[in-house]
Amino acid sequence: MGDRFPTRVGVPVRRGIARHPVSDSPEDIQGRLELMDAAGVGRQLLSPNHPPYLPDEADCVAAIRMLNDGYAELAHRYPQRIASYVMLPLPHIDAALNEMERGLDQLGCVGVNMHIICLNRSVAETEFEPIYAEMSRRGAVLFVHPSGTGICSPFIVDYGYRAAVGTSLEDATFVLHMIAKQIPYRYPNIKFIVPHLGGPVPMLLNRLDKQGQSQSGHPNLAEAPSVTARKFWYDTVCYGSKAAFTCAYETFGADHLVTGSDYPVLQDYEEYKETFAYIERLGLPKGDADKILHHNAQRLFGLQNGNCSSFCPFYDSVRNVDASGRIRLAIDQKRAIRVSGIQILGPGSDIQVSEHAHQIEAKSVHMVFTSPVIQ
Repeated sequence: MGDRFPTRVGVPVRRGIARHPVSDSPEDIQGRLELMDAAGVGRQLLSPNHPPYLPDEADCVAAIRMLNDGYAELAHRYPQRIASYVMLPLPHIDAALNEMERGLDQLGCVGVNMHIICLNRSVAETEFEPIYAEMSRRGAVLFVHPSGTGICSPFIVDYGYRAAVGTSLEDATFVLHMIAKQIPYRYPNIKFIVPHLGGPVPMLLNRLDKQGQSQSGHPNLAEAPSVTARKFWYDTVCYGSKAAFTCAYETFGADHLVTGSDYPVLQDYEEYKETFAYIERLGLPKGDADKILHHNAQRLFGLQNGNCSSFCPFYDSVRNVDASGRIRLAIDQKRAIRVSGIQILGPGSDIQVSEHAHQIEAKSVHMVFTSPVIQ
């Protein structure tokens, strides 16, 4: 991926992901918005590249609160373009529950973000169950993302495939661990979002339903693995692979695919706008492409009936909501946004936009993960 080391203090040359607009400096914000505009993206939902999961509880809470406050402040500064998830100070369960409450009820976060591995432990372990219970009670959106550990395997890491393959395997292990622990079955109100089309999960469901429920596997599941896996939503980041996308599309259906961007990591390999544009060239039925690009996130965030409270807590400027669920928002004194659909675009998130005179037609929202924006 090239030089991934951050810029040293006092060194003007940008290195690694800092070559892309990722901070909250005015210059980077302007650069970010220009990329979004060029791609037809109206809003990004932010989550961190690597949240600071730390063994010491006080340090972990302080770091996570700083991160959440920074993202929330950024979202308040640009409420039409940016929103965020609340990160949790894992593995500290009581502190995580407190921070979830603060993020969702006070900071206006739109959902919860967790990484799939916490200090080399799966977040499916029993100790994390109070978090799932609370998210289910709230009906929260949970966006998960790989931790970049190569599933803690020397078979992956030592051979140089931590990022290229390990991330997708981590996505798959999350789904598999959720199936094994029956967490979606027992906590049915959580809206799970898994990145990268779920890794190899789409092509394994038939085998999981058969061999995976044998005596050597999990013979006492309350529901077939394929039933559990199809309850999740999956983002569309796949480096433009038609084969990968088609496999997930045929396995999960158009209703459970939402767009993603992996911003800024993917931008070392393709243009930001290409991350979404490729979907329109796959030859999908127009109605299915439209769902994926413009409507699935609207349904996921509960906007189809005009309910904006679960997605746009920062929008004090709502003027009216019509019967179709369109929300009219003031951007400034003369211009308005009309939200006709939202879609999740990747680890972190955005809206596709076309501009007409004094209005912007917002078509979709996408998830983006990025590095922390706190200076």
